[in-house]
Amino acid sequence: MIEFASALFRCLQLVSTMLLIGGCVFLSIADRQQAFPEPTWSTRLKKTFPWLAVMLLLGLVGLLATTTAQASGSPENAWSPQAWASFIQKTRVGFIWTLRAASALAVMLIVLSLRTSPVARWQYILCASAAALTLTLGTLASHSAAEEQAVLATLSYALHLIAASVWFGGLPGVILAVSASANSKDEHTRTSEVLNRFSAIAFPTMIAIVTSGVIVANRMIDTNYAGLVATTYGWFLIAKLTLLALILWIASRAKSLWVPMLAKGAEIAATGVQKLRTWVRVEFTLAILLVIVATLLANAVPAKHDIIDNWPYPFRFSIDANWVDPLVRTIVLTGLVFLITAGIAIVLGRKKRWGTSWRIAIPTILVIIGCGATLYPLSVQSYPETYRKTPVPFDAISIANGVDLFTANCIPCHGPQAKGNGVLAKALPKQPVDLLTEPHTAMHTAGDFFHWLTYGRFNGVMPAFGEKLSEEDRWDLLNFLHANNRGYQSRIITPRILPDQPFLATPNFSYTAHDGSSGTLKDFRGKRGLLLVLFSWPESRDRLNQLGSVAIELVKSNTAILAVPMTEFSPDDLAAAARNMPFPVVTQGAREISSSYALFRRTLSLPDLFGEGTRPKHIEFLFDRFGYLRARWIPHTDGTGWTDDALLLQQIRQLNQEREILPPPGDHVH
Repeated sequence: MIEFASALFRCLQLVSTMLLIGGCVFLSIADRQQAFPEPTWSTRLKKTFPWLAVMLLLGLVGLLATTTAQASGSPENAWSPQAWASFIQKTRVGFIWTLRAASALAVMLIVLSLRTSPVARWQYILCASAAALTLTLGTLASHSAAEEQAVLATLSYALHLIAASVWFGGLPGVILAVSASANSKDEHTRTSEVLNRFSAIAFPTMIAIVTSGVIVANRMIDTNYAGLVATTYGWFLIAKLTLLALILWIASRAKSLWVPMLAKGAEIAATGVQKLRTWVRVEFTLAILLVIVATLLANAVPAKHDIIDNWPYPFRFSIDANWVDPLVRTIVLTGLVFLITAGIAIVLGRKKRWGTSWRIAIPTILVIIGCGATLYPLSVQSYPETYRKTPVPFDAISIANGVDLFTANCIPCHGPQAKGNGVLAKALPKQPVDLLTEPHTAMHTAGDFFHWLTYGRFNGVMPAFGEKLSEEDRWDLLNFLHANNRGYQSRIITPRILPDQPFLATPNFSYTAHDGSSGTLKDFRGKRGLLLVLFSWPESRDRLNQLGSVAIELVKSNTAILAVPMTEFSPDDLAAAARNMPFPVVTQGAREISSSYALFRRTLSLPDLFGEGTRPKHIEFLFDRFGYLRARWIPHTDGTGWTDDALLLQQIRQLNQEREILPPPGDHVH
């Protein structure tokens, strides 16, 4: 009940604000000359403003009551002014509500001043600006304000609402002006001028609505466009777009056909007035429905944050999974040509005045062929788990367990490095895929792999592990496959960074060191870079001593050092390794870190693809302060490398000069 009331009050204050903004803008452009008496319809429109201002205040009060009840978890607080006051004083949303209430009171005062006649245009603009401020302040408590790059997201959302208000709030003025014109033939020309002025701003306004709407929706959906057809947010968005398409069609007909009729003969003008009266009312009704849907959309969980536990379709569309096939590219591009031809046919049919049947049939056939050729080659078989989000983090603990599980269950078929070359591979009716060097983990979702691990594949050629392995173990195995494939991608990384090209996200890890310090890889993000040193003892003794001598310079360069033993240490060996080291040596978590990061050992000169693989005795990884692996040195394959302190410090300085290019790496695979 509280949720319903909250949505109702949110819609009430939104609609009233939008009508005030649009009504004031419409009146400010309706009459450029004050030589004529104020038209009756203008007076009638102004009389609605005080009621709208009251609705705005009531909506804000109701929103405060319901939000207080929801935030406190107590429905009784919806009726408690004391709880309201506490909510206002102690929360950011409450502070924003105070600012909105103050601006709404300012709107009320300005509206009351509009009751005198005549009214100057600046007064209408002032009223619209005050109402727009109320609307803009509301975006500070929206989903957009909680996103990354919140300023850009909030400004886009505010622009979307204000532009929509100019159009939506102007429709009642259009209806009143057209209705007045129907009752007086002398008003046809004057109404035509007014509507032409409104149309002049309606077109760029609609462009702003669509553009800002695309930006906002894209941020709420992110890259998972499956949310469009499998989440509540997506269905509301589709409903909103459908209503908008109908409204745009009506607006297009009005601008190109019915409004010009008003400037012609009396009989034609009367027909135009009748058409406008009917269709603008339909447009306004659709607009009200659109605002209601938009309110529900604003309250829904954004698609990118929603959970798609059960994908309802047996297929999905994926460019990544199919675009590598040249035939697919050819068919898809051919389909796009058909779709472009369909658009040309629509324009040509109107210009050449084709018959109605031809104008419908030809574009329809071209669109059907184009859609089939474009979409069918991009379709991929999907499963209920296809878009299920991974509950297990992509971290060293999970990957290390995945390594053990892969070794125990998968090597006979997939080979020790998941290259598809196990001892049983050639005897199988279906050759195992290469999960190391081929981009299968990028071409399919994590949910796809989870389904195959659970239920098997190819009619039992790949066995089902749903009963043998727990759900968490299956996700661990999946994390290993992703880390293994990313490890192969890391072969292009060298001791020298690729400037401004962060691309490789490695697994998070947690650790405890000999000096009592502890933390995770994520703890360094946004603060400083990290030199992660995987070492063996005593082979790495000289290198650790060298790092100890330059540790102070690295710290001054905003880079930490963390040493991780790759083998089990006796207490005496650990004490010897850590003695006089001015940086932490990991004691807990070392096995998991070394096991998972050994997957990132491959280089272009030594791809290490066959057999069980060879783990180097010493590896060093350099992370930028945003969490991406940017450089790596392996003495066995890269020569002297970072034994040259100047080279290492140069790479660090170069990283420190870079700005943030990508958002921080995700905590889960997708």
